[in-house]
Amino acid sequence: MQSISKKTPKLNNKGAQAQLLGMSGVLAMSLLVTGCGSNNAETAQDASSADGSSKNVSLLNVSYDVSRDFYKDYNELFSENYQKENPGSKVNIKQSHGGSSKQALSVANGLQADVVTFNQESDMNLLVEKGLVATDWKQALPNNAVPYTSTMVLLVRNGNPKNIKDWSDLARSDIKVVMPNPKTSGTARYAFLGAYGYGLHQFKESPESHVKTDGFIKDMLANVVTYDNGARAATTSFTQRGLGDVLITTENEAHLAAKDFAKGQVDIVYPSYSVLINNPVAVVTAVTDKAGKTDAANTYLKGLWETPAQELMAQMYMRPSNEQILAAHKDTLPAITTFEPVSALGPWEQIMDTFFVDGGRFDQLAQVK
Repeated sequence: MQSISKKTPKLNNKGAQAQLLGMSGVLAMSLLVTGCGSNNAETAQDASSADGSSKNVSLLNVSYDVSRDFYKDYNELFSENYQKENPGSKVNIKQSHGGSSKQALSVANGLQADVVTFNQESDMNLLVEKGLVATDWKQALPNNAVPYTSTMVLLVRNGNPKNIKDWSDLARSDIKVVMPNPKTSGTARYAFLGAYGYGLHQFKESPESHVKTDGFIKDMLANVVTYDNGARAATTSFTQRGLGDVLITTENEAHLAAKDFAKGQVDIVYPSYSVLINNPVAVVTAVTDKAGKTDAANTYLKGLWETPAQELMAQMYMRPSNEQILAAHKDTLPAITTFEPVSALGPWEQIMDTFFVDGGRFDQLAQVK
């Protein structure tokens, strides 16, 4: 097996931190984007015209907060391959990143995404309801349109001075917790659900009988010192602002922090039981069909299942759907016991209505006014 240290991904792309400044007002919002290929986005057109001649293509990938590092490198990989297969064409891919639900709302409100790459199915369902993404989006790509998965882990200070070993420690009175806001961030919802699922498992409770779990979560949320809008902002609060004793974040974000953002300053703790995160992708056909870019957008997403992209995912500490590639990286992506939110708690619509609507269980347990 090839050591991860021999194939270190490029992690020096801190400038590629796209940020949405509002949930609507799309035309006025300021985006920091990363492009590859052609720099002339205004003149980029679909790669195939009516007479069969090759032209340039420009695609906008609207994604969740902590995927920016992977897609920056994937975009370069895709651009090179696309131009080889389409001589005379250039591809310009722009990225937009932020809290998953804020991103979905921005697309629903008019942001002209060509593809969306989220970390929660409910955000995709919103775009289906708006008629922007096809109803059969899961069938359009392999593995129900999930190229990779992740899970939630705990990032602690170097040497783990507070001896944090599992979710249960986050409810201790001497622990300060950092996590994003579940109202704006898909990662934050997984943080909440990871802890909640652990509680149900630990106390042998059910979604219908959850008194002890609610008490555990209430104590944990009482320790939260900041609810940032997105996962990367939460990482910044923990690693650069020095807030908290523990950050609840995704496995890939924790590894990137340990290797790059806060090297030598943090350690990763794997919980005994955590949540499985599916990361669905889809073409925004309502946009691409009008612009004649659907084929290019499909090609861009299908490339996520090809071996080079799957290998890149593993290098970036995401869990590729290719089992052989995942197994080859077991030293950095160890086996962990996980649960699927839908299997444990019901459909995403029910999860959202139960936990994350205004006045839902998160608000109740966090004592949000």
